[in-house]
Amino acid sequence: MKAAIIEEVRSISDDREPVVYTDLPNPKPGPGEILLHVSVCGVCHTELDEIEGRARPPKLPIIPGHQVVGKVTELGLGAKKFRPGDRVGVGWIYHACGRCLYCLSDRENLCPEFLATGRDRHGGYAEFMTVPEDFALPIPEGIEDIFAAPLMCAGAIGYRSLKLTNIKDGDSLGLTGFGASAHLVLQAVRYLYPRTKVFVFARSESERQFAKDLGAFWTGDTTDEPPNNLEAIIDTTPAWFPVMMALRFLAPGGRLVINAIRKEASDQHHLMEIDYPRDLWMEKEIKSVANVTRKDIGDFLQLAARIDLKPEVQVYSLKEAGLALRELKARKIRGAKVLKIV
Repeated sequence: MKAAIIEEVRSISDDREPVVYTDLPNPKPGPGEILLHVSVCGVCHTELDEIEGRARPPKLPIIPGHQVVGKVTELGLGAKKFRPGDRVGVGWIYHACGRCLYCLSDRENLCPEFLATGRDRHGGYAEFMTVPEDFALPIPEGIEDIFAAPLMCAGAIGYRSLKLTNIKDGDSLGLTGFGASAHLVLQAVRYLYPRTKVFVFARSESERQFAKDLGAFWTGDTTDEPPNNLEAIIDTTPAWFPVMMALRFLAPGGRLVINAIRKEASDQHHLMEIDYPRDLWMEKEIKSVANVTRKDIGDFLQLAARIDLKPEVQVYSLKEAGLALRELKARKIRGAKVLKIV
C-alpha cells in the first residue's frame, strides 16, 4: 500500500519533506480488529507536534493521521460489530483499557493505557489501516467522507472543549485561534447557544474575515481588547502568548479552556508575563483538554448530521501530505485540510 510516514523528528522549516511517501505491506487485522480501506484523512496540528518532537511517537517510523474515514474490508478473528462495506471513522482515541477508574466513569480519555491513532499505532495517512472494532464509529448517512474527516478530531475535540467551558445560552464566548477546530465550534455554538455572542481572536485578517463570514459577533487580533470581558474562552493555538492575553479578557469567574496537546517551548517566556491580580485573581479558571472519548466523537457526528454542519475543507492527495503540513505550519489555513486517499 501507499503511505506517508514520519521517519524521524525534524524541523518542518528545513528543506526535507516532513513525511516520506513510500510503499508498505498491507496490514492484517488482528483479533477483534477491522481493516479499513481509507478514503480520506484529515491533517491536524498534532502531526506537526509529532514531527517536530513535542508529542513524539514512542516508536518510529509511524504512519500519522487520526481523522480517518474509510470502509471496512476485512474482519479479524472475533470481530462482529461491523460488516465489510460499512463506512466508519477513527479519531484520536485508538484504545483505552475499559477497566480503570477513568474508563468506568466516562473519562476514558484519561485512561493510563490510552493509545492514540497515528502516534502510538499506525494511522490514516495510508491506503489501509487496522483498528480495534470498538474504537471505530459509524459515519451518519448524509455526511460525505471529505466533510466527515475533520469532524473526527477537530470537531470532536472542539465539542469537548465547548462542553468544558460550562457556558449557558447568552454567555459570551471567545475563540483564540481560528483554524479547523474553532471554525466548527463557532457553527455548533450558533445552533446550541443561539443567544451567545462569539468573539474571535486571530492574527491574520483572512482568519478574522472567515470568522465574520461564519457569524462571529466580533473579531480582533490576539492583543485587541474585546468590548466586554468574556465568560469563557477556548484557546486552540500552539503558543503561550494567546493564553496570557485570553486570561486578561476573562470576566470574574470565567474559564479558559486550552485545546492543545503541546505548546511551543520557544514561546514559554510569555508565561513570565502573567500578572496574578490582573490575569488570574477573581476566581478565573484554566482547564486543559486531554484527548477525546468515543462519546465526544459520536455525539458530534450526530450533531453535525442534524444541523448539516459542513467543515470548510482544502483537499490534497496523499502525495501532497508534506505540502499540506508545511502550509499548516505556515498558517495557510481556511477551515480544515484533508488528504484524499482514494
